[in-house]
Amino acid sequence: MRQLTKTESRVMALGGLAMVIGSIAMVLLQPWAAYVFGIGALLFVAMQLRQRYEGRNPAVRRLRRMVIISDVLLLACALLMLANSGNFLHLDQWLYAKYVHNNWVVALLVAAILQLYTSSRISAELEKEAKKL
Repeated sequence: MRQLTKTESRVMALGGLAMVIGSIAMVLLQPWAAYVFGIGALLFVAMQLRQRYEGRNPAVRRLRRMVIISDVLLLACALLMLANSGNFLHLDQWLYAKYVHNNWVVALLVAAILQLYTSSRISAELEKEAKKL
């Protein structure tokens, strides 16, 4: 795996912190929360996509695909937060309540579970790969 530089690691940590602040503020019904989460998600996802894996281990490749799915879910969560802040999609109230209202929580939960799983499994797979060499 390509290691991030110190600056990139700080940007990634800042993005993660902004996502935490944004999600907590969204629960507390702050109007700016979706924007903070969205900026944090963009920073976090951009730095995660810079970490590339050039090896041949199929397990790590599969886990990297799961990370990308998690990144897409984080961006979808930011979009759902923005849609939850105001009905800018101009949906019928019934459709809005059924498909948009607070569904960002589900996307965030699935993304967080995938992030936790893949971070531990990728490090274990890379350690196993390093021991073989």
